[in-house]
Amino acid sequence: MNLQLKAKRAIPLLMFTILVISACTNQKSSTLMIAEQGSFAVGGTIVKKEGTFDPIKLKSDGQTLHGDHAYVFYQTPVNERKYPMVMWHGYGQFSKTWESTPDGREGYQNIFLRKGYGVYLIDQPRRGNAGKGTQASTYAPEPDEQKWFNIFRIGKWPEYFSNVQFPTDPASLDQYFRQMTPDIGPIDINVNANAVDALFDKIGDGILVTHSHSGGMGWQAAMQNPHIKAIVSYEPGSNFVFPEGKAPAPKQSSSGALSAVEISLAEFKKLTQIPIVIYYGDNIPQQPSGNPGQDGWRVRLEMAYEWANTINQYGGDATVVHLPKVGIYGNTHFPFSDLNNRDIAELMADWLHDKKLD
Repeated sequence: MNLQLKAKRAIPLLMFTILVISACTNQKSSTLMIAEQGSFAVGGTIVKKEGTFDPIKLKSDGQTLHGDHAYVFYQTPVNERKYPMVMWHGYGQFSKTWESTPDGREGYQNIFLRKGYGVYLIDQPRRGNAGKGTQASTYAPEPDEQKWFNIFRIGKWPEYFSNVQFPTDPASLDQYFRQMTPDIGPIDINVNANAVDALFDKIGDGILVTHSHSGGMGWQAAMQNPHIKAIVSYEPGSNFVFPEGKAPAPKQSSSGALSAVEISLAEFKKLTQIPIVIYYGDNIPQQPSGNPGQDGWRVRLEMAYEWANTINQYGGDATVVHLPKVGIYGNTHFPFSDLNNRDIAELMADWLHDKKLD
């Protein structure tokens, strides 16, 4: 056999070898089979101006404004599990927070699709793709990203925490800052909870996954809608609700005071009917700190423990998982997109299995 013929036969073999190596090293463990995907608006209100619409003058008289709805993008996999997941972003974020990570790895959207869960990603009212609100607002561009670097516990600008589970290359940090987005209207807890309430009315039973600011709004949505069968909350930051007369005193930190919210016992008890798990990451001080970026999370973690204990005192099932206490270190305010997000996802998947939600 001449050398030319040997070379021709070697090329397909080389290509096959490259494909095999690529398939083995690719983090995507299997082909992702989507049965259905789409998007829609849900919830919201309609404002109508008095008068009669004039198609010539085109003034606002007699016209309508549809606003304050949530935008939802969804995908359902082949062989979908019993309950879909609704993923709700935190403050200054939109649905991007659950998609590809800042360094381009798969986020929770695909990780849980691969596990067989339908996934619904929300842009809450007056944010992102749901920017059409019914209240006036002004966007004032203000440089503030280094503040958020600290608050999101990536480090103390410009230094990263030594154990941080965040990629430290400039391109990833650039992507991280660019996934932040402003509110196009004032944040209204009732408007946001009502939109999520309407979403569960539309899709039926499911699991609510919240992050940061949406954590407190998630409690309210769950009290409104029995289709929410469980809550997974990553680093909730506000609106911890307690029965009247049972709220702890405001907790002081160098980032400001954190106050609980009192509600009726009847409403509070609705939260005892579903399993709830809360996760917090690393680099949260145990003692008061002069660094507000970290110290605010100290009191939020303390409040979360008290809140979960109160839920359980009334017969509920709430758990707080502080990741360093279970041997997982370096996580930021975004555990679900950190470098170890697959390990964090496995923790959540195990909890869902234990609660018979899978």
